[in-house]
Amino acid sequence: MAGGSVTLIGSWASPFVLRVKWALELKGVEYQYVQVDLHNKSDLLLQYNPVYKKVPVLVHDGKHLAESLVILEYIDETWKQNPLLPHDPYERARARFWSRFIDEKCMPAIIGTFSKLGEEQQKAAQELRENLKILEGGLEGKRYFGGETIGFADIAIGWLRYWVGIVEEIVGINLIDTESMAKLNAWFDDFQELPIIKESMPPRDKLLEKNKAFHKFLISSST
Repeated sequence: MAGGSVTLIGSWASPFVLRVKWALELKGVEYQYVQVDLHNKSDLLLQYNPVYKKVPVLVHDGKHLAESLVILEYIDETWKQNPLLPHDPYERARARFWSRFIDEKCMPAIIGTFSKLGEEQQKAAQELRENLKILEGGLEGKRYFGGETIGFADIAIGWLRYWVGIVEEIVGINLIDTESMAKLNAWFDDFQELPIIKESMPPRDKLLEKNKAFHKFLISSST
């Protein structure tokens, strides 16, 4: 088991920070968590992530990494217990594919639904529904994207319904349909009930309040 000091620099409301927390906790890695204010970025954050200036940042024995999916791979390769990526090369590639699919296809549609109005908002919402239906196909009858136990892709995707539910409530648009996406919803239910996952989720009322204020700011800025 790899040793050394581990620090996670993050923000409580970031799903990308949550990915890293889950990975560390599933691996049983002890770490120090440093909360930062993204509206008033600390010297520590700017020191360790001068390129993107955002969270999460992992610092392991003075070596620092940014970008959540990069950090997940580093964690999996550094601490070998409870592997996140499958051993089979094809399954490893699929896990990476679905993880990137969330960030590159679903995330922009979530942001569009949250920040746009009218026709642009409806277009983003429909795009998200279509992409979530594609994502559901990645389960292929398996309990988790990683097979019988949660793995890399599950950690990358697992935050999604919690945050999308917040968006749905704020903008008044249904995005994850329980009937047409029954398999995906069952996976979300199963994943979110795991103790390590459930205990790490931010308080929903606090997250809703924060995002309502942010949504109001975005809409007022665009009109």
